Amino acid sequence: MYHDSHNIFYRNPFGAVETNTNIKLRLELSPCDSLDDVSIKSVYIRLWKNDFKEEKIPMKKVDSYNNIYEVDFISPNTPMILWYYFIVELSNESSYYYGNNDELLGGVGKVYDHPPASYQITVYKSGFETPSWFKDAVVYQIFVDRFNKSKNSMGHVKPDSIFHKDWYEDPYPIDKSAKENDVCNDFFGGDLLGIIEKLDYLKSLGVSAIYLNPIFKAKSNHKYDTGDYMNIDTMFGENETFKLLCDSAERLGISIILDGVFSHTGSDSIYFNKYGTYDSIGAYKSKYSPYYSWYKFKDHPNDYECWWGVKTLPNVNELDAGFMDYIIENDESVISNWMGKGAQGWRLDVVDELPDEFLKHLRKRVKSIDKDAIIIGEVWEDASNKVSYDKLKEYLLGEEIDSAMNYPLRDGLIKFLLGQIDGKYLNSIIMSLNENYPIHSFYSALNIAGTHDTARIINLLGKNINDDLAPLTAEKEELAIKRLKLISLFQMTFPGAPCIYYGDEAGLQGSIDPFNRRTYPWGLENKYILNWYKKVTNIRNSFDMLRTGDFIPLLYEKDVYGYVRLIKKGRDVFGESRNNGFALVLFNRSEFETLKLNINLSIWNVETLYDILDDNKKYCVIDGILSINIPELCGMLLIR
Repeated sequence: MYHDSHNIFYRNPFGAVETNTNIKLRLELSPCDSLDDVSIKSVYIRLWKNDFKEEKIPMKKVDSYNNIYEVDFISPNTPMILWYYFIVELSNESSYYYGNNDELLGGVGKVYDHPPASYQITVYKSGFETPSWFKDAVVYQIFVDRFNKSKNSMGHVKPDSIFHKDWYEDPYPIDKSAKENDVCNDFFGGDLLGIIEKLDYLKSLGVSAIYLNPIFKAKSNHKYDTGDYMNIDTMFGENETFKLLCDSAERLGISIILDGVFSHTGSDSIYFNKYGTYDSIGAYKSKYSPYYSWYKFKDHPNDYECWWGVKTLPNVNELDAGFMDYIIENDESVISNWMGKGAQGWRLDVVDELPDEFLKHLRKRVKSIDKDAIIIGEVWEDASNKVSYDKLKEYLLGEEIDSAMNYPLRDGLIKFLLGQIDGKYLNSIIMSLNENYPIHSFYSALNIAGTHDTARIINLLGKNINDDLAPLTAEKEELAIKRLKLISLFQMTFPGAPCIYYGDEAGLQGSIDPFNRRTYPWGLENKYILNWYKKVTNIRNSFDMLRTGDFIPLLYEKDVYGYVRLIKKGRDVFGESRNNGFALVLFNRSEFETLKLNINLSIWNVETLYDILDDNKKYCVIDGILSINIPELCGMLLIR
């Protein structure tokens, strides 16, 4: 029994489909000597819809010589996830099954003697699209307090906080023994004016979108404990400063994306006001507070639900009418207010904590204000089949977020570069995402290497799996830089929006929080790494096929991964007018071995390729075959 969901002979069309789409599935059966006296009685596809309706659909034999069975059906007219596997019933009353593989990554599956794990088909809303500009974007993530302190920085203005006079000091470790969860109260003075002062630098880096960690008023330096959604934290500037940032960035072709933290607020906030910091009647203070229904008290005031047990982060009831009005629905809502000042999108913090209904309302409001605004969710797994609180989420069905942070890709790339998985397994991860995500979501994924929630990428790439995350030795730093070049080249040549975490392009080191949030090393940048990033972002911005061209995996073996990016006949994968182009991207992750490859490119009629990472070195394709050597820890970008 054989089925490959990544091969259009066995599943057509490939990947996620719109509602009311015709789908053809095929199963191939080959003779088995041990079953000479047994015949095939019937073949079914078992189809399961996520509204708990099961169907067993008979499959018809369409090729007697090759024993090919097929079935056609129409995808539902409602967005949902479909699940399927195959059942073969034999004349001796036994049954065999064919389903997904053990890794649940789609593609080639397995034969089972019991009901197996299913294959997935994502059925999304007809006409679902994501903003074109974001598919072209290079995104830069900024943790504001640590990026740049402006000439007019207000400095230390918060009571009960610590201000570092030396920009290059380390952040203070988190006090895990604090009586109430540590509030991360040391500051360096980075602000919005500091970002404005560095916009020319970001433009030179090829950046076209800035994703800001939270900037609304809050007690902590990270601002995920929102104190006032309607005002910029005074450490960062004023509301007018944000508008100035948006206006200044727009003049340079740079969009601003805000971090929306809507699953919880701070306990030290207008809305909860546990410590009496604000003049408001907070929910902690009184059951008659206008905000009381926002929160989930078990025993008022001290026993309340909070995010992961962190008492400074009380959870909200997102579907409370007052909260929905305040954040989304009102003309002066949080969403309306900040988009009116220039925000062009939202990254939604811990989106798995937000109910589907809340997300659907948020999307309607955001898109009604600006249909080209982007909505990205923080999801650490495959966002198409994420289960949260025992519920299959509906993120990518066309009515909630546009796409998600691409942690699965990041994790796969790191494991590949560290030798923990091979190229074949990496390709399975990539193709699973490609298969499960609507095409607009796949090409709008936020392709990260590092974030404020992970150790610095250079530290991870300089270590073996059992090492700690102490500062890198010179030898390991050299190794890490070679791997960093590979992962950044992948980011810049792969579908989706590559995201640079501030300082990664300067070689900034740091282990887990808070040392992954060190200040940007102005004047102490690793110029070699910085020049590399400028080079590869410029290349991405120069070639249409690296952004919205077809993605075709070509090589996936032990130490090598390679793919083609292609636009032909002047149309990209979305049918939009774009420049033709052909690129072959190759990676050798081996630390010790040059790979000698013979690559068949005959179907693309390529005669000559140039490695634009190596002074346009010329390679000739002879009789459709490219013979090439890839040095150890090397990436190549060959352009026709």
